[in-house]
Amino acid sequence: MPSPFTLRKFVSDDLQAVMQINRVCLPENYTDFFFVDLHQRFPETFIVAEEEGKLIGYIMCRIEVGLSNYGFGGLVRKGHVVSIAVLPQYRRRGVAQAIINRALQGMEYYKAKQGFLEVRVTNEAAISLYKKLGFEITRTINGYYSDGEDAYVMTKKLC
Repeated sequence: MPSPFTLRKFVSDDLQAVMQINRVCLPENYTDFFFVDLHQRFPETFIVAEEEGKLIGYIMCRIEVGLSNYGFGGLVRKGHVVSIAVLPQYRRRGVAQAIINRALQGMEYYKAKQGFLEVRVTNEAAISLYKKLGFEITRTINGYYSDGEDAYVMTKKLC
């Protein structure tokens, strides 16, 4: 039985490991400055999962202001999941669910009224997880990804 993972906030010493997870898991890669900037601005929503001293997943988010998908009227604070990844050998163990839930708490800390993310329309496992966590598909963005694939925008009301 594998040892349980733990969650904690990202620290600057995690940068190379997080960037490596990003490269292994996702075609969209970011500069080190991008990771550091999000951490400095929104540390409550940059969470890592760790097992036996090794980083196995992360989520990074930012807080934005935009029109609500829930009829709050006017502009609202929204938490945007920018990137989430779990190393393949650690999937299907609740890691992604745990880090999303922790990030949603961070979004509420920043007084966000809703959380949202983009997901490839073909990523059925992720879509299923997000629905389980209370997200719903609110629109489709055609050609969102660099390879031309469409994305669903999925949104969850926070408070």
